[in-house]
Amino acid sequence: MCVEGDDVAAKNVRARVRDVPGPCARWDDEDADFIREVLDLVGDKWSVLIIGTLADGPTRYSDLAAAIPGISQRMLTLTLKHLQRNGLLTRTAYPEVPPRVEYCLTGLGRSLLSTVLALAGWSADHHAEIRRHQAAFDSATATD
Repeated sequence: MCVEGDDVAAKNVRARVRDVPGPCARWDDEDADFIREVLDLVGDKWSVLIIGTLADGPTRYSDLAAAIPGISQRMLTLTLKHLQRNGLLTRTAYPEVPPRVEYCLTGLGRSLLSTVLALAGWSADHHAEIRRHQAAFDSATATD
């Protein structure tokens, strides 16, 4: 249960953080909350992969499912709805038999594409190095 004192304490923490120079000093509490919300949406692993997959244009639901290893039908559906709700993609259902549904990036979604592809590329480029660091850390902390 959230009480009013908790909200005041949270704002005071953010206010103190903004006293320290850095990128967060530019944003007020409302902006900072919204930035975290958007980063949660677009930083989600499935969102990144879906946005990257839609880079080549409209894609059918079944083709998205096949192109993204490990995503469940439920998670694909939920993530597509979140991206649609936030204006990053559109959904077009065609009245055909069998039914055909396509997803396409909006202008807003395309404006995010270069950032998403850069993040995915960075991840692929540094995968082995990150795994080495994880293994070294895990073996060092296992003996502690």
